[in-house]
Amino acid sequence: MSAKLKRMKSHTRVNLLTYLGVTVLFVVMFYLQSAGMLKRSMAGMLIPICCYMSMAVSLNLTVGILGELSLGHAGFMSVGAFSGIIAASCLQTAIPAAGLRLVIAMVVGALFATITGFVVGTPVLRLRGDYLAIVTLAFGEIIKELINCLIVGTDEKGLHMIFNVSGAKTVEDLHLKDGGVAIIKGAQGAVGTQTIATFFAGYVLVMITLLIVLNLKHSRAGRAIMALRDNRIATESIGINVTKYKLMAFVTSAALAGAAGALYGLNFSSLQATKFNFNTSILILVFVVLGGLGNVWGSLVAAAALTILPEALREFSDYRMLVYAIVLILVMLATNNPKLKVFFSRFGKKSEKEGN
Repeated sequence: MSAKLKRMKSHTRVNLLTYLGVTVLFVVMFYLQSAGMLKRSMAGMLIPICCYMSMAVSLNLTVGILGELSLGHAGFMSVGAFSGIIAASCLQTAIPAAGLRLVIAMVVGALFATITGFVVGTPVLRLRGDYLAIVTLAFGEIIKELINCLIVGTDEKGLHMIFNVSGAKTVEDLHLKDGGVAIIKGAQGAVGTQTIATFFAGYVLVMITLLIVLNLKHSRAGRAIMALRDNRIATESIGINVTKYKLMAFVTSAALAGAAGALYGLNFSSLQATKFNFNTSILILVFVVLGGLGNVWGSLVAAAALTILPEALREFSDYRMLVYAIVLILVMLATNNPKLKVFFSRFGKKSEKEGN
């Protein structure tokens, strides 16, 4: 068995260790949750942590592997969240099984986010650097405002939807029949949602995200994407379709964000569009930068650590966010220390030699 492992490529072994590490972590946390050894607040963070892990890895595909700065990732998450909530609510009577509805809702969320990513990415990816960041930031804010104007309900006749642009319309304007349910109430967001998200679904989402991103990274398309990141002119000169590969990475990232958003939205009985604002996009970007650009495992650790840290610092009361900021600065300084970079690079060189 050990001989087979030695013959494996270096990145294959790293990928397997990543899958194994996530699985072991899931088993440990699931056991602690089942045994009642976790605080209620900590147990309630398990699903959001899985969502943020998936978001961080998917954004790393755009920022770290493709090399383009996107500040609108929360916009794709919101598209997936609200489309997933609508799908799950509409299917509540037709499909009583909560697990199956959750799967369908996550697929719907990923599908709508994919369409949105394609529509946004086609014109936007012609831009680069700060210009791309500003446009994606604007996209995220536009999505938030559109959802604030959205009023959706369902009854025996199907789905009813209106845009409350003027601010004068209410749920009554949907004209729902008896037994009808309002799903999204404009600025109030989705209220009364049945919470069907599970920690196991979060684990599956993280694993699927890792499988897609890691396999794409080490595929022929992934090498083209990284070549584009390193030198755009040289990549174009050898006949690689730049637009195709940029759009591939961007849309894949959006789809995974949509699935994570659907799971996140179905974990809360009430959810507003303001949750997916500029701050959320920046938070996810911090996960990526702190974990290391292009470093998938680092994104997982950073997402989990920075989600738990504010709760762990709750005993500091009013000073906890100050302590959080100081810890974040210290960690960033430590990870950018040249000596530490040389130290960790030795392990990478060692694994490459073993792989050869």
